[in-house]
Amino acid sequence: MLDFTSDIADDGPSSRSAAPAADNDRVLLDAYSNAVIDVTERVGPAVVRVETGPKVRSARERGGLGSGIVISPDGFVLTNSHVVGSAKEIRLRDTEGFVTDAHVLGVDPDTDLALLRADGARDLRYASLGNSKSLRRGQLVVAIGNPLGFESTVTAGVVSALGRSIRSVSGRTIEDVIQTDAALNPGNSGGPLVSSAAEVIGINTAIISGAQGICFAVASNTAQFVLSEIIRHGYVRRAYIGVAGQTAPIPRRHAVVAGVDNKMGALLAQIEPDSPAAKAGLLPGDVVIKLDGVEINGVDDLIRALDRDRIGRTLSMDVLRLGRLRAIDIHPVERKPAR
Repeated sequence: MLDFTSDIADDGPSSRSAAPAADNDRVLLDAYSNAVIDVTERVGPAVVRVETGPKVRSARERGGLGSGIVISPDGFVLTNSHVVGSAKEIRLRDTEGFVTDAHVLGVDPDTDLALLRADGARDLRYASLGNSKSLRRGQLVVAIGNPLGFESTVTAGVVSALGRSIRSVSGRTIEDVIQTDAALNPGNSGGPLVSSAAEVIGINTAIISGAQGICFAVASNTAQFVLSEIIRHGYVRRAYIGVAGQTAPIPRRHAVVAGVDNKMGALLAQIEPDSPAAKAGLLPGDVVIKLDGVEINGVDDLIRALDRDRIGRTLSMDVLRLGRLRAIDIHPVERKPAR
């Protein structure tokens, strides 16, 4: 007689582990979905549509469209400078359809950021700027904006890379840019890139045409610096030394030999001729770890250190060159405001 009992039911280890594995997958997917939903509900109402140009448009007068994020209840809005451009008329539309006029408080084409103020609007829903330095590759991020005119669109992805450099509309390099695979399209510019903690950790700024899922956002720490300068001066007043670089890790053996604690520094990639950096003897490949007594853990720190208070002074700069610590004196000058 043939025995088919083993074919009818199999209580082996593989069958017993299949159900728990499926349950774990569902739990993980639910957690991912809930994280995106929570971020959307908390930050979404603070995202506005930025419209430029006349309300009634003719064939000769064309307007623009972008996104923005409200960062204070009294109507401060961060967006991209290329969204605002030279527009004389600007309107903000929130998720409930309320429209208000706005005016420009200041623009910084060097970082492709602009600060707007909503006219007559108060007690707005707003979002908080987070610390972009705490980001890690692979971290979940959510982009909210108005791609291709479709309002309040949400896309999710991960932080693909940190410390990127891209060209701004002024032709200068924007340093310490966040790369993400969260889908962005024209109209997303100026909208927020948000962490799972519902903090704005970037301002979406650029898409590489023809690329698949390669998008960029200006880091929130850079945005915070630009915001404070515009509120204080109306523009970003900076010291100038004439370098381009990126955030880079410091090899542990170099840090030990040099006797420094920095894990990251500002790696100089280019030195402009006849600049204060060139006159001071800085070279491509140098890693800045301290400026005027301030520890430099990346390009973001170097940008913030080169503020108006250090214009015209002789500063002490510590750099690592081929693993050796060197002290260099440098004399920053004031850079003309970007237009």
